[in-house]
Amino acid sequence: MTEERPAAPPKIEARGVCKVFESPRGRVRAIDGIDLVARPGEFISIVGPSGCGKSTFLYIVGGFVEASGGTLTVDGAPVQRPDPSRGIVFQEFVLFPWKTVLGNVMYGLAERGVPRRERREQAQAYIDMVHLSGFEKHYPKELSGGMKQRVALARTLIMDPDILLMDEPFGAIDAQTRVVLQTELLQIWERTKKTVLFVTHSVEEALYLSDRIYVLSGRPSRVREVIDVDLPRPRDSEAIVGTPRYGELHRRVWSLLQAEQRGDGASS
Repeated sequence: MTEERPAAPPKIEARGVCKVFESPRGRVRAIDGIDLVARPGEFISIVGPSGCGKSTFLYIVGGFVEASGGTLTVDGAPVQRPDPSRGIVFQEFVLFPWKTVLGNVMYGLAERGVPRRERREQAQAYIDMVHLSGFEKHYPKELSGGMKQRVALARTLIMDPDILLMDEPFGAIDAQTRVVLQTELLQIWERTKKTVLFVTHSVEEALYLSDRIYVLSGRPSRVREVIDVDLPRPRDSEAIVGTPRYGELHRRVWSLLQAEQRGDGASS
């Protein structure tokens, strides 16, 4: 008889995390007690209605926004401020327009005082990883949206964070390029096994990428349901779409989102 191994301790653990914003018009309760667990190497997606607080929660995990209540830990330690171990990729590309691709990717290492030759070598390896070889001397204005997002991803990865926080990173990119970048992200994740927390509006994207999906309610948001994406890996985006299990999962997530949009709080 084989003894089952105990589950790995959480990489990220949120218990009752809430957020209230103060404004001249009064208090706005954006998040009303989110529970979430991500174990080392897991790919977790968060979906929910527009304005429900998905990005706010991600920024709380990143340490950029302070929670109003609840507990949030990374590796068992409370999150109190931003940390290089949690790398973030925004929907907006946030590149330095006066720096080349190489300069943008090297920036974090330069701030750490890494010698120039070493940081050039490391940057080149990550530029190659995101398939931008040959564009090292180009400036952001000379790049397409998809290429800019590759630069942003390489700039984050080169800092070797334990956790990748991704806020709709492919939301502003055309559909064809989006699928390519999703596939490249999966390949990088399969090699590095970093823990990923990924915010998206796309059910298809969440199903293609994730181990689990947290479906949030409308504002003030709570976790409506946690869905295990038990589709085999490695995944092929075209192959999985035609499977019965994909269809079941898609219908479930979509029905939850539709219920929230209607505001009836009931799933079909």
